[in-house]
Amino acid sequence: MFQVLSSDLLKVKRKLIWFLIFLGPFGVIALEAVNFTVRYEYLTTRYADDLWGGLIESVRFLTIPVLFIGLTIISSMIANIEHQTNAWKQVLSLPISRTKVFTGKFALTTIMLLVSTTLLGIGTVILGLALKFGSDVPFMYLLKMTYYPYFAALPFVALQVWLSITVKNQATPLTIGILGMILSMYSMGMPDFVPYKWASLENQWGEPIYSVVAGLTVGMVIYAIGVIDFARKDVS
Repeated sequence: MFQVLSSDLLKVKRKLIWFLIFLGPFGVIALEAVNFTVRYEYLTTRYADDLWGGLIESVRFLTIPVLFIGLTIISSMIANIEHQTNAWKQVLSLPISRTKVFTGKFALTTIMLLVSTTLLGIGTVILGLALKFGSDVPFMYLLKMTYYPYFAALPFVALQVWLSITVKNQATPLTIGILGMILSMYSMGMPDFVPYKWASLENQWGEPIYSVVAGLTVGMVIYAIGVIDFARKDVS
């Protein structure tokens, strides 16, 4: 498994993917920097009781659509390396199980998104300090609001990896991913059982961890279905 992952890392070494990993969190923090700079008096008055909490919440809501479009593009670009070079038959002819091949793509996508999510958390701290919100950073709350949406969105990571690998025309998974991003922006009014709402961490119980557990559980189910389908399907 380590060899498969190492091989996939080498394939993306000089690709545009790494630029996107940094671009996502940078874009979110840059937009929030402009937002808080232009409306500094209004926002600091609004969040006077909890400046850090207000900043973290603002970043979180902007992160959701970026997360959805990011996981869509990254999974597509990773899978498209084999599609563009017609290398799937060569890859699958190697003495490596299809389960490991699929898992390698899934693991690489989740690792890259994890790196991007971590950069977002670091950027939030830097922005808060730059805005002079004090040094009493609520790290536990920051970690939850940074990583919980990532875990809650795992079903869509698994789905996009599955589609990107098994469908050669990347227009299909990209279209589905873009629609998912749009739905996530209007998910607040959806029922709690709709997966597109989970990344927002909002539910009737007021417990974000429930959305995380649902995301992890369904994510693993979709991953397992994807592995089974990939093991049986011809990929050209």
